[in-house]
Amino acid sequence: MLPTKAYAAPAVNIPLEPFNFERRDVGPHDVLIDIQFCGVCHSDLHQVRDEWGGSIFPMVPGHEIVGRITQVGDHVKNFKVGDLAGVGCMVDSCRTCPSCQEGLEQYCETTGMVGTYNSREIGSGAPTYGGYSSQIVVDEKYTLKVSEKLDLARVAPLLCAGITTYSPLRQWKVGPGHRVGVMGLGGLGHMAVKLAAAMGAEVTVLSTSPNKEADAKELGAHKFVVTKDKDQMKSVSNYFDFIINTVSAQLDLATYVNLLRRDGTMILLGVPTEAPHIHAFNLISKRRRIAGSLIGGIAETQEMLDFCAEHNIMSDIEVIDIKDINESYERMLKGDVKYRFVIDLATLKN
Repeated sequence: MLPTKAYAAPAVNIPLEPFNFERRDVGPHDVLIDIQFCGVCHSDLHQVRDEWGGSIFPMVPGHEIVGRITQVGDHVKNFKVGDLAGVGCMVDSCRTCPSCQEGLEQYCETTGMVGTYNSREIGSGAPTYGGYSSQIVVDEKYTLKVSEKLDLARVAPLLCAGITTYSPLRQWKVGPGHRVGVMGLGGLGHMAVKLAAAMGAEVTVLSTSPNKEADAKELGAHKFVVTKDKDQMKSVSNYFDFIINTVSAQLDLATYVNLLRRDGTMILLGVPTEAPHIHAFNLISKRRRIAGSLIGGIAETQEMLDFCAEHNIMSDIEVIDIKDINESYERMLKGDVKYRFVIDLATLKN
């Protein structure tokens, strides 16, 4: 077993604190990654607060992991010691169901995907511990190759925020000629803007905050609409082919669905605490659709990382010390982050 340092939430509503545990030994198909950076996702906050239910404590959050491989198993084929590597939101699945066979492991139909943290390993039932830690052991099938061309700290959030927005854009084949609205300009939203623009779509940010317009344009948005301004909202009525909804707060979906043209699709990425409501007429009157999307499978996540390397796309981040994680959570609750916190794990090891 491998002694590992980490920060963990010992119980619900208890601040994270130093935590020591043991990773499994490197098996024949495993790689050992020395974690250098780990992004802080809003879902980390939800889960340490048990807002989705079923949280497992003590919990080591973190599923936006990048670092260097320090050991490989005897049967590993695609990685070698010294390679940069990443781990996203899952570390295993049943591998045999139709979804897994199609490269859609995130929708595993048998066991469900095994989350990088706050989940249980198939077979042993042991809890999984995430990237707020010094190292991680992962099967090479669930490990991603990371380009040496990009700033590693800024790559980390691509493993969740990047793939969460890339996957629906690819699923709906977004590209030149499409008009895409992005609701919310946070960790997910700023990646949706960058990716949709790189794919050739016309991108409009829909925001309640007028002071975000300059940032939106700098990120690649072509237009900016203040959603509290009735005239601006009217100017984009029946306008969009797609709306990427990254907002987790409660809001009137009908107001935004009415911005979709005929056959337009709103894709839900944010998870409000209460179920959204909308009248059927808002959909049937224009044959509009509301859909949802999770992350991508392993192959699609690798495709996303390669796309980002080709187009020099990275997250905009603030690097933090692991000891500042609780303060960072409080700042996240206030929306005081631009646009993603990333933990420098050297601050854990020193």
